[in-house]
Amino acid sequence: MLFSPPYEGKVFGPPLGLLSLAASIREQGFLPVVIDGAVTPSFLHVIGEEVKDAFSFGTSVLTGPMIMDAIAASKVVRQVRPDLPIIYGGWHPTLLSGQTLRESFVDIVVRHQGERTLTEILNRQSSGASLDLVAGCWFKRNGNIIENQDRPSSPLSSLPTPAYDLVDFEPYAKATGGRKLPYATSIGCPYACNYCTDMVFYNRRFNPLTVDGVVSEVVNLVTTYRLDEISLVDSNFLVDTRRAIALARGFIESGLKFRWTFQASTDLLCRLTDEDVWLLARSGVSHIGFGTESASPEILRKMHKAHQEIADMFEAARKCRDAGIRVTYNLIFGYPGEQERHREETLRVMGEIAEQYENVTFSPNLFTPYPGIPIWPELREAGLYEPQTLEEWSSIGLGQAELPWLSVAATTGLSRSMSYFMLANQLAKRIRKSHSEIGKGAIRLLQKSLHWRLKHNFFSVPVELWLSMPQHWLALRRSLLTGDPLSRKLRQVQ
Repeated sequence: MLFSPPYEGKVFGPPLGLLSLAASIREQGFLPVVIDGAVTPSFLHVIGEEVKDAFSFGTSVLTGPMIMDAIAASKVVRQVRPDLPIIYGGWHPTLLSGQTLRESFVDIVVRHQGERTLTEILNRQSSGASLDLVAGCWFKRNGNIIENQDRPSSPLSSLPTPAYDLVDFEPYAKATGGRKLPYATSIGCPYACNYCTDMVFYNRRFNPLTVDGVVSEVVNLVTTYRLDEISLVDSNFLVDTRRAIALARGFIESGLKFRWTFQASTDLLCRLTDEDVWLLARSGVSHIGFGTESASPEILRKMHKAHQEIADMFEAARKCRDAGIRVTYNLIFGYPGEQERHREETLRVMGEIAEQYENVTFSPNLFTPYPGIPIWPELREAGLYEPQTLEEWSSIGLGQAELPWLSVAATTGLSRSMSYFMLANQLAKRIRKSHSEIGKGAIRLLQKSLHWRLKHNFFSVPVELWLSMPQHWLALRRSLLTGDPLSRKLRQVQ
């Protein structure tokens, strides 16, 4: 059994990682059962029934609220089948393997890439052999934690195609409003941003599928499952720009019409010519998410983002606007060492970008101290409490941590500025949907007021927010992959 706990926000699509695991263990004769809590409302009951004749139970978790449902599921498994091995994998257990194994309901942790490791674990269990020297896993024996060496990553092209045939696409289509699928053409990013778990999880190694393999598989998926959109979950899709353009050409030559989205860094997009970006749009690219994070050069250096130039933020917006591609700029506020002048600088630059380019929306977030990131020594010195249990880490969702270096006034100001960003995003969305030129003109006038506020860091007397409150609460952030607002709400500051 493979279980994906539900997560905050809109349903994104089938759990790609678990489908990849399912394909690998199925090759060895095991029968995978995948349960996705995001589309299975009574998942605890389903787990309780399915686990009665299961051989093993595994769950994959990210840091944050989904941990609580993983814990609840594990306790159900323990109650129904006390003898059944419970395996944890994914980002959080990899980054905090020892701490995760200290939980009574966790027997084994699969670290990093899991396909080969999980297959070997199950084969050992089926033959009654121990897990000693199984690379890529830690486990408990008589209450002691055994730390095996890590397993080298396998090339993605050497792994079987994820078991998409196990997916019932109808619940996802109903939840998302379209037939969409997350898909990875690569994993890993060579950059060393010191707030990012990706560099720790993948060790800064770029591991791509071949161009021909991706084109063939995507064309088959779109045709077989009647998909409208492919959302690439690659860490930084444009690491190899020539490969990216080759993929776009392959999609065009297939003759299929579908949308696709990805996330990247602005410096890589700016290496493309205007014609290249236009080619991406022609192949179906409708949205790109960029991890801009800050517009303060000083904070970008603290983040180890020397590759991020302010000029590239403007140029990427222009290139994408001219090609008809929407973009979302991710922003991180409250980063250690950030001062009011740094925030003002970011607000000013982003206000100018919003004023010039209607295709740009923003995803503002408070800094989130995820486990394992390189900056943790500095965070501890600054007085940030580091959770010591799985349950404690469940409260460290996106932007939910209490940051001791932020004053009450700074937090209040950030909340209000983020409200303005999200209101600007909603207005941009309404312009795209409006069929009335008069209506579009009225919205643009209101946008000018918001852009002026952002440029000048002026958020007193928030008339625009008061006017918007009777209509909609503002989504806190938007998905970098699709640009869609996620469901967690931001309490507006009066």
